[in-house]
Amino acid sequence: MNHADRIARIRIQLDDWQPAIWRRVEVPLTATLKALHDVIQAAMPFDDYHLFEFRADGKRYAIPDPEWDSLRDRTYSAKTMRLGTLVDRGITQLAYTYDFGDDWRHTITIEAIADADPTVEYPSYIGGAGRGPPEDVGGIPGFELFLDAIADPKHEQHRELKRWHGRPFDRAQVDDGEVRARIGKLARRRALGKAGFEKNRRQTG
Repeated sequence: MNHADRIARIRIQLDDWQPAIWRRVEVPLTATLKALHDVIQAAMPFDDYHLFEFRADGKRYAIPDPEWDSLRDRTYSAKTMRLGTLVDRGITQLAYTYDFGDDWRHTITIEAIADADPTVEYPSYIGGAGRGPPEDVGGIPGFELFLDAIADPKHEQHRELKRWHGRPFDRAQVDDGEVRARIGKLARRRALGKAGFEKNRRQTG
């Protein structure tokens, strides 16, 4: 399959949580798994403070670390594996984990492959539901405590966690404006990279 000018529609869903927290995005097939990680960080959103991994087809994709590799199974580079290569292998689902302390596990589903719209800059954000957990909240148990505490002014940790988070938190509300802005930055960075590549190719061609 020619991956140029083709995109994947992808659903990102946080595991082990109801009601579902999910996002839908469109990503070029030429994107690496590291680029997909950047999209997930922007979409949930997280702040990219911690390590991550993808698992697909029995393999682990991350930023290789010789110490980690020697203790665990082999790591393949997320910077060189492209989404389209996995699609060509028939893979439609990946497991993504961010922050091995909080252990945020996600299911990444490739829902469809389509031609890119020439009027759209990719990656692009389609929509989603549910507010993602704050960074470093303490995983699923910490997120449950956080939601209980900030919703109840009488909770013994209400003031502490409200001050810790520092801004309102509506569990049902996706901040679409923030997500679009963050993914828009990735799209502009990609567009600049493509323009630079084309310019360099013309000069050296």
